[in-house]
Amino acid sequence: MSRSQNVHTPEEVERIRFAAGVTAQVRDQIAAAARPGMTTFDLDQVAGEFIRATGGKSAFKGYGDYPGNICISLNDEVVHGIGRPDRIIQESDIVSIDVGVAINGALGDTALTFGFGTQPEDVARLLRGTKQSLTEGIAAARRGNRIGNVSRAVERCAKRFHLGVVRDYVGHGCGIQLHEPPEVPNFAAYGEGPVLVPGMVICIEPMLTLGSWEVKVNRHDGWTATTRDGSWSAHFEHMILITENEPEILTWQKTM
Repeated sequence: MSRSQNVHTPEEVERIRFAAGVTAQVRDQIAAAARPGMTTFDLDQVAGEFIRATGGKSAFKGYGDYPGNICISLNDEVVHGIGRPDRIIQESDIVSIDVGVAINGALGDTALTFGFGTQPEDVARLLRGTKQSLTEGIAAARRGNRIGNVSRAVERCAKRFHLGVVRDYVGHGCGIQLHEPPEVPNFAAYGEGPVLVPGMVICIEPMLTLGSWEVKVNRHDGWTATTRDGSWSAHFEHMILITENEPEILTWQKTM
């Protein structure tokens, strides 16, 4: 282990694998429960019930004083949106949910963006492109590659779909702590980053937009990040275990 990477023991990997599976289950339950007409606060409360039913607890609530059970971000909100009783989900919205569950001394972290019914072509392109960029980033997360290989794969795909790549927020190591080294940018950064070795667990999480990469943080709640130009954004995240062979998607969901 070094400051630039965190290699987990086989025992830790088993606990992380379990926590990631629980988190994926909760994420899918939340997405299935979301309906137009709900407030984002309602959805956050439902999420809290699903998390408690697992025997775990929210990995986000209280983390850096974050007040919600999960992050719920709509439309031009990129990440870290807080459930609000005055924010009603509309049928035309897209909803990003970022879910973390702490259980048995390990953590899962995963995100998904979804809508209701048929999306306008530009929004459909945003969702397709962000999902595809995650898929291509995962394919590059192989033993012997570097973090830079993952970052370039995500960015290349985003460019093919003509999407902006948010730079202020990046993926990260995860497993025993919510944020572990290394950082996993979604864009080609200076340097290649650490070599990927078996036992590393990383969260790859493209946050792409229909416009600029620039974001701003809500001055009132101190958390919700929105695109500076008002363009819509999508967010998908999986936890990946680096193995001797193919990367293992710990938070795989059948609906992706």
